[in-house]
Amino acid sequence: MYKLDKFPLGIYEKALPKNITWRKRLEYAKELGFDFVEISIDETDERLARLDWSLDERKEFVLAVLETGVRVPSMCFSGHRRFPLGSENEEIRKKSLELMKKAIELASDLGIRNIQMAGYDVYYEKSNENTKKLYIEGMKQSLKWAEQANVMLSIEIMDHPFMNSIPKYLELAQELKSPFLTVYPDIGNLTAWGNNVRMQLIKGKGQISAIHLKDTLAVTPDFPGKFKDVPFGEGCVDFIELFKVLKELNYTGPLLIEMWTEKSENPLEEIKKAKEWIEDKMKKGGYIC
Repeated sequence: MYKLDKFPLGIYEKALPKNITWRKRLEYAKELGFDFVEISIDETDERLARLDWSLDERKEFVLAVLETGVRVPSMCFSGHRRFPLGSENEEIRKKSLELMKKAIELASDLGIRNIQMAGYDVYYEKSNENTKKLYIEGMKQSLKWAEQANVMLSIEIMDHPFMNSIPKYLELAQELKSPFLTVYPDIGNLTAWGNNVRMQLIKGKGQISAIHLKDTLAVTPDFPGKFKDVPFGEGCVDFIELFKVLKELNYTGPLLIEMWTEKSENPLEEIKKAKEWIEDKMKKGGYIC
């Protein structure tokens, strides 16, 4: 059973070995010293199928959480990349809302409190004023369901210009006006776009529900940036400064190490090294790990 006795540091599901049971995945996370795992519902048929888990599959998952003591408080729901809320194709929009409703229902059954949503109106289509309008309409319906289920929706600061800063999120939040909407900054993405991370986090204070930790390469006039698979310490993120700011803001919410090592030859060793690296920077920034 989970106990509130330390700073919540988690690991992304896609960092851990892929073809294993959830119980084994949570056991690995516990062995590595993590408090929680973030489940992925991405655009692949394999992971979207989780939205239709049977009652027995849901019970098995919940039992694994209770017996290992490793929580799964958040869901990275990127299925909207393939089926975006802002699509100008009506059938895609219907599918998008169908998936959103199922994701909220699954979260409610599994004890997931926070669904992290990708911050863009469309991904594979071209964004325009109409796609933005349709996205807002889809978010309003999504938030109605979230409010009914008492499940938080959080918008990730993305590798996409539609939502690449906290002020852009604040503008969206002002329009949607829901207590069940928060922001989920990805520090790598936030940094890569050239934002002043200190000022961004100060502006977002009080609306940040969780934070992704990863390194990135910056966007420049002649380089699109690199938002995935940048080893910690080889990118543009100033992690010590980040933790100093979070300490000043008295941030005590979840921090999640985001990695994509599920198919690596030795993912557990890579995770262990990343965790040690992050915890060193946390200590230098004033946190006790």
